[in-house]
This record gives sequence, C-alpha cells and structure tokens, in this order.
Amino acid sequence: MALLTILLQAAATSGLAKAGGAVGAGIAAISAGIGVGNIGKSALESIARQPEAANDIRANMILAAALVEGVALFGVIAGLLAVVL
Repeated sequence: MALLTILLQAAATSGLAKAGGAVGAGIAAISAGIGVGNIGKSALESIARQPEAANDIRANMILAAALVEGVALFGVIAGLLAVVL
C-alpha cells in the first residue's frame, strides 16, 4: 500500500498524469469516431447489396454505434478524471 501511495504522489507532483489523461481522452474520442465511421460504411455497403434488408441493417447499425459511443464516453470520462484529480 505504501508503494501505491508513493506512486500516486509522484504522479500528482509531476503533471505527467494530467498529460496522460488528456492524451487518453483524445485517443478515446478519435477512436470512437473511426469506429462509428467504419460501422456506417459497412452498413451502407450492406444496404446497397441488399436493399430489402435495410431496416434490419439500420437497426443493428444504430445499436452497434451506441455501444461504441458508450465505451468511448467511459474512456473520455476516465481521461478527464485523470486530468482533474
């Protein structure tokens, strides 16, 4: 437990944790944008190949995009907490 306390004090005084939190939040936001873009691209290609399945594909696309955004939100919040705390 003492080692953890020492590491937390060292990280708090150096400012390195704040920079790491900011970089982590940025990476989470960028990767979420890439993920949602890939989901949209794949859904559009699928709808172009099978237009009769458009409603099912669209529903699955929205669900997958919501899950990706939820995970990204957790990453951004964790990064911002590292900056603030």
